[in-house]
Amino acid sequence: MTRAPQPAAATFKGASGNTLIGDVYGEQGPPVLLLHGGGQTRHAWKKAGDLIARTGRMAYAVDQRGHGDSQWVQDGAYQYEDFAADARTLADTLAEQSGVRPVVVGASLGGMAALIANSRAPNDKEAFSALVLVDITPRIDSEGVARIQGFMRAKLREGFGSIAEAADAVAAYLPHRPKPRSHEGLKKNLRLHPDGRWRWHWDPRFLEGNRRIGPGSGEVEQALVAAARRVTIPTLLVRGASSELVGEEHAKDFLTLVPHARYVDVTGARHMVAGDRNDQFADAIESFLGELKMPA
Repeated sequence: MTRAPQPAAATFKGASGNTLIGDVYGEQGPPVLLLHGGGQTRHAWKKAGDLIARTGRMAYAVDQRGHGDSQWVQDGAYQYEDFAADARTLADTLAEQSGVRPVVVGASLGGMAALIANSRAPNDKEAFSALVLVDITPRIDSEGVARIQGFMRAKLREGFGSIAEAADAVAAYLPHRPKPRSHEGLKKNLRLHPDGRWRWHWDPRFLEGNRRIGPGSGEVEQALVAAARRVTIPTLLVRGASSELVGEEHAKDFLTLVPHARYVDVTGARHMVAGDRNDQFADAIESFLGELKMPA
């Protein structure tokens, strides 16, 4: 079996002049922007990036602000609007480079950023040519959000004595997933500090600062609902059938806001759909992209 080529490294600027680090899959074709969820990195999109490249498009997987190898912003600006501003800036950059508006695939936080960014483009023009939301809708389960952020906060300052200890914590949080044979993937989500302890890669202010992401609010929900109502581009919602965030009722509500959207339920997947059932996720993405008209 031929191994997919390694992605090319890329550097972008966000809305605040902040540096964003990305990987580029493919050598030619219209752009697809991949935005990961909170606490994840661009490496979560490795399989998706390879797949998209095989469809004749170029995939751009970017570490969001304060995540992975991207810059921690000086003012600690990690609210939804800040991530959306970066997404809009990335969309403009890719459109300028390629001559066409990118498709965007956003998981969780990345999907929220994409939805807001799409509705805030100048002159009432949408920022993207198509939209894929991965297990995120304007209205979500607040208890599910609290559970996810609770796990992320649990060892935020203390860290872990080893990568194996971090792996045990992840396994306890995701008991439905088989334990990986190697810790190399997890290692990309951790950083070794001078005190010898391993801590998550993201800026702690993302969850604890004065301008932190927060658990969500009525104001954020209203902004997302308004953004969804403005969507006219081709749209796909991919939901984990066992999601702790997006219930069937949330998906049905989204389809009333965006009635032209396609909807796929991924059996056996929770919130992190691509990680839980990458096969079904890949099928949904490939099918959706195949239905889009390729720019001339």
